[in-house]
Amino acid sequence: LWGIISRYLGGAFGSGLNFIPVLLGAVLLWDFSGQVMQGVTISFFEDVWSNNFLNLFGSPLKISEYITGLVTMGIARGIVTLMVMILLATLIFGFPVFIYGASIALFLLILFLFGIALGIIGVSIVLRFGPSAEWLVWPIPAIIAPFVGVFYPHTVLPQWMQYVGRALPPSYVFTGIRDVVAGRGVSATALVGGAALAILYVAISYMIFARVYKRAVRTGLITRYSAESL
Repeated sequence: LWGIISRYLGGAFGSGLNFIPVLLGAVLLWDFSGQVMQGVTISFFEDVWSNNFLNLFGSPLKISEYITGLVTMGIARGIVTLMVMILLATLIFGFPVFIYGASIALFLLILFLFGIALGIIGVSIVLRFGPSAEWLVWPIPAIIAPFVGVFYPHTVLPQWMQYVGRALPPSYVFTGIRDVVAGRGVSATALVGGAALAILYVAISYMIFARVYKRAVRTGLITRYSAESL
């Protein structure tokens, strides 16, 4: 759908601007971050749905080891999905993936870290408020997308939305990607700023999960995930 829209815009305006790397590329990158997030959260949800969560933490499993497992699943899901999407976009719409150069790997790393952070935060929400809070997690990427400028520069946003966007790592990714496509080269500011924020978000999300888990154990709320209570 986005590939067809990109092709239509390129032909309708006749401005010579190739919308494929601008619009379709932005969709692929943003979906990659969302798939990483879903890889983390779905792995947790599967433990909840199968009543297996308490079994895991009835073992000597550490919080850090469990999070590492969730992140590993997020990596696998994100990489496989991205490869399939890029292959289809290249074969069907001629998506010029090499136009981004080596910088694409650095920008993908930022989106990857941000997707992990969102996934861990989503897991923390469900762990804190119970399995019924699952519906709060799925809309998170759609809520964030308008603020990070996936399809447009931040200058078109209201001032307050620009402030929110500057606090989110993907904003720097899509700003940097548009600079590369426009031939202005890789922005060191975008890379450093996005990477620093992404690492900060991962650290904060881990601390939130650890705190929520310890509280759930201390207060007995974790029993909501036992087969008997369900």
